[in-house]
Amino acid sequence: MIALGLDVGDRRVGLSVSDETGTVARPYGIYHRRGDEADLEELATVARALEAEVLVVGLPLNMDGSSGSQAKKAEALGNALAERVGLPVAFMDERLTTIEAERVLVEAGVEGRRRRQLQDALAAVLILQAWLDRRAATSSA
Repeated sequence: MIALGLDVGDRRVGLSVSDETGTVARPYGIYHRRGDEADLEELATVARALEAEVLVVGLPLNMDGSSGSQAKKAEALGNALAERVGLPVAFMDERLTTIEAERVLVEAGVEGRRRRQLQDALAAVLILQAWLDRRAATSSA
């Protein structure tokens, strides 16, 4: 099962994709947002090209678990994209994934603009991998 992971931001969407077995997530790239309709069309094109079977969208919840404005934007994009491509969508708590992605890149010596670009894709990988791991744990239990 191929899953497409999305880390939705106001300016960029980090993308990740799973392997065909639905076990391992890897970075797919960054999409620079251009407006709601253009965003949906481009992301739908990516989902179709990858033959994705599920969308996994990170929800940037507040530290208390509540849903703020950014989480609502991510949820709206995820639901609209799922409807556009006819795929199920799963939402994954993404608290601290951006911070973790930045930490990994700093430790790897990646600097400046390159780090900011890679950070979104790596955050998408962390979101998707957490979802894949949870799915594997519940199916083997």
